[in-house]
Amino acid sequence: MTATYKICLLPGDGIGPEIIAEAVKVLDALGAKYDVAFEYTEALLGGAAIDATGTALPQETLEAANASDAVLLAAVGGPKWDTTDPEKPRPEQGLLGIRKALGLYTNLRPVKIFNALAGASTLKPEVIDGVDLVIVRELTGGLYFGRRERFYDEEGAGANGARGQRAYDTLEYREYEIERIARQAFEAARTRRGKVTSVDKANVLETSRLWREIVHRVHDADYPDVELEDLLVDNTAMQLINRPADFDVVVTENMFGDILSDEAAQITGSLGMLASASLGDGTALYEPSHGSAPDIAGQGVANPLAQILSVEMMLRYSFGMNEAADDVNRAVAAVLDEGWRTGDIKSPDTPDDHVVGTVKMGDLVVERL
Repeated sequence: MTATYKICLLPGDGIGPEIIAEAVKVLDALGAKYDVAFEYTEALLGGAAIDATGTALPQETLEAANASDAVLLAAVGGPKWDTTDPEKPRPEQGLLGIRKALGLYTNLRPVKIFNALAGASTLKPEVIDGVDLVIVRELTGGLYFGRRERFYDEEGAGANGARGQRAYDTLEYREYEIERIARQAFEAARTRRGKVTSVDKANVLETSRLWREIVHRVHDADYPDVELEDLLVDNTAMQLINRPADFDVVVTENMFGDILSDEAAQITGSLGMLASASLGDGTALYEPSHGSAPDIAGQGVANPLAQILSVEMMLRYSFGMNEAADDVNRAVAAVLDEGWRTGDIKSPDTPDDHVVGTVKMGDLVVERL
């Protein structure tokens, strides 16, 4: 009997609709190869949702996500919706909201060098040789979800005696939030090289001291076979550039993970190559690590490979289709080894006839499946 998987598609904004179409193309090819049916429901999120409904996360989108076996997101945001007015909706609220509503507290972002693209990195080849790490980021706590307020301060006079606006954001973590993300990291390390780097700012922040205490407690009780090291976040930012191949699994809180994962992604030479998975209690969500790139939207030149590699993660984590996931990774690697490039990953040595657009790149991956 043919298996059927329901996928909620969230094209979002900018290049989103263009790259998610290529991911669907890959899924359809795999469905035919493995006798699996993928059923799609498309819904609104981000700026497109704001334009259509006035909110970045419509109730209909949440219902569609909850009714699906997985969610495939492209990208949200753009200057059209940029605002500092706290009363106006922003596209990012949709992304944060859907993660919270689905109970997705873990973000996995693999950072691996494709040999054919080693020259695209700004780091020396000997520095990035062997880079294969994954950042495990806590997704539903910390500053992004803490109490916040902006108000006019009648009492707090500045140096010149003037009153003005005041704002705060609250960084808060609960014990269970730290424990569950720590377990995710240790479990991941057991399937890899057996090392976890826990990143915090325990020399300054009380939340980080709690973080370190609980990570060590979980490690000592249940994962003594996994190597554990603590690293302050500022030092981590330096060491990711200095010795990236030494890292295996990096676990950290929400904001630190947001920043460090983008830094680690750039080691590969392009955000357009990296996927991510958001996992937890509800329907898992998969998305590229890059943004909506509104400056190239509609031009047919966007790199769809990170979106296609998001499909790889979806096949692996949500559907248990490891063989199909391996097929996707091999197909992407083959296309790159043959010298095909989108504009963002081309080099001065790339022949003009091997620089292709979004649709052609998707076609090339499908051909090699």
